[in-house]
Amino acid sequence: MGMDIGLIIVGDEILSGRRTDRHLGEVAKMLANRGLSLSWAKVLGDEPAALEQCYRDSFASGDLVLSTGGIGATPDDLTREAVAAALDTVTERHPEGTALLEKYAREKGRELTPERYRLVEFPRGAELIPNPYNGIPGFRIQHHHFVPGFPQMAWPMIEWVLDTLYPDLGDSNYREYSVMLESANESRIIPMMEQILKDFPDVKVFSLPIIDEPPRIELGVKGLQAEARAAMDSLKSQLNAAQVSWKRH
Repeated sequence: MGMDIGLIIVGDEILSGRRTDRHLGEVAKMLANRGLSLSWAKVLGDEPAALEQCYRDSFASGDLVLSTGGIGATPDDLTREAVAAALDTVTERHPEGTALLEKYAREKGRELTPERYRLVEFPRGAELIPNPYNGIPGFRIQHHHFVPGFPQMAWPMIEWVLDTLYPDLGDSNYREYSVMLESANESRIIPMMEQILKDFPDVKVFSLPIIDEPPRIELGVKGLQAEARAAMDSLKSQLNAAQVSWKRH
């Protein structure tokens, strides 16, 4: 099953700089470990119209979408209502989610106010994502998966989504190979990169300049193991022929 994968990070605090996003890098690593990669990522504030439009677009795309943040109980947590609006439905209290929330409250000796029940009000038709941190679930609907913004909750929940719901999506043979070029100019390697893309259409090629002393470039390929390895061998041959020095990275 082939699907593009997107990440939506929700929170005014990210856009204002009060908090630094940690999800993008970590999710990219989770996916890479499973032979997958992100196709796109967006950061949005707590603004209802923008959130609704973003989710309308992502539902229409058919992509697998991971969304962090905005599912708490305070008035600035707007994700669930935006999702419901994007699907032209309503939010409602989820019975299984309610049981989990009440179990959590009993164990912690906490009173459940009506406002706290918002934690388990999800768009109609949603299913739960288990939360191993405190038991209060996230939700999923139409290949979209919604988890809290807290990394200690979000990351194991996303791993559960990937391993439980999409175990066959990735390819364990996906590999990335690269070399380090010192004192190289990108203009010299552009024709080589273009040749790799022509010769190996299913492989991606990348160039990552490092502005340092001395300046360096990480040059590499990624794709299924056999093709990526062949592409890397071809790239090394081109570098050698052009007398561009490189070392293993």
